[in-house]
Amino acid sequence: MRTSALRLLVALLIAAACGPGLAAERGTMPDWILASVDGRAVAGERFELLVIAPSQEEPPQELQLRLKSGADERIVTMTAVGVPSGAQRVYVADMPANLVGPVSVELVGRSSSVLSLVVAGTPESDKLAALTGAYGAPGGEPPLSENDPMYFVVGARDGWTARFQLSFKYRLFDQASGFGKDSPWLSGFYFGYTQNSIWDLESDSKPFRDTSYRPSLFWRWERTDDKTWIDGWRVGLEHESNGQTGDLSRSINIAFVRPEWCWQLRDGGSFEFTPKIYGYLDKKDNPDIQQYRGYVDWRFRYDAGGEWITTPVVRVGTSGKGSVLLDVSKRVRDLKFGPVSGYLQFQYFSGYGEDILDYNVRRPSQFRIGFAIVP
Repeated sequence: MRTSALRLLVALLIAAACGPGLAAERGTMPDWILASVDGRAVAGERFELLVIAPSQEEPPQELQLRLKSGADERIVTMTAVGVPSGAQRVYVADMPANLVGPVSVELVGRSSSVLSLVVAGTPESDKLAALTGAYGAPGGEPPLSENDPMYFVVGARDGWTARFQLSFKYRLFDQASGFGKDSPWLSGFYFGYTQNSIWDLESDSKPFRDTSYRPSLFWRWERTDDKTWIDGWRVGLEHESNGQTGDLSRSINIAFVRPEWCWQLRDGGSFEFTPKIYGYLDKKDNPDIQQYRGYVDWRFRYDAGGEWITTPVVRVGTSGKGSVLLDVSKRVRDLKFGPVSGYLQFQYFSGYGEDILDYNVRRPSQFRIGFAIVP
């Protein structure tokens, strides 16, 4: 990339004028100065910065740069262009494709000025932002957020029963402070919890037939460019048990990976494919569970613009026995749970193991209807 002497001079003047006001610490002059000719960049494209090193230090070939936009934080590597001119050197880097708007930049691990850039979007970056937004854009998601669907449905095929599920995940490290700020990759660690219950509404005491408790610890990654072949993945550990003892006790420990792909459709909808692939670390309470669950939860999701959402989950055991769970959700704008619109929920289950207690039992197929907060 060519840099004329005039552009270099302009950048030096900007750095000299702004440097005292951009100190790394209040009341001190930063050791390293960052400058830009016009203070602008384009998402997904290469941008250029002038770096002025301390007088006794030669600018290196590469520097780590921290980009911050609100709570979102990225680390990129800048590569030097040409040879240094004394303490000055020009560097280039690629702006992440889904980072748009005001962005502050500073060097990682060095006392540097903080420079503000205005990053413009492109049609490609806007498309990528919409894509990652379908999963929750990094930094745009609160620390406590939904994980799996949350719903309450009732059916009468196998006697009157209700099935309901609660689920959340909690980000363990904040991207804007502490360990998450120093090492942004740590902000991908989550604690997750999902609880699913089958409630017998027909018996006199209305007992719960079974409840599954699923705490998990996982690391979540999402792509930040439009070139990576996969949109994201989760990898982690999960425990599932029903809290019973003796012959009624059921439990498994698994290690899992869940790749994620999402495609935006021309009609404004989206299609997701997120299979959960796992191996059993411990299954002594139910040693043959793989014959009914297998090793993959095949999950698909079609979202028709947020109005209709269809999600099938298929399991195929090693014995050929398995199950199908189909959720269909219709957004109902007048059904409110606080500020959140609710969904009319239709659920169909057929096969083995609707709950972990009966993992090897096939009950009559069940259709239920109710509502969902998170479809």
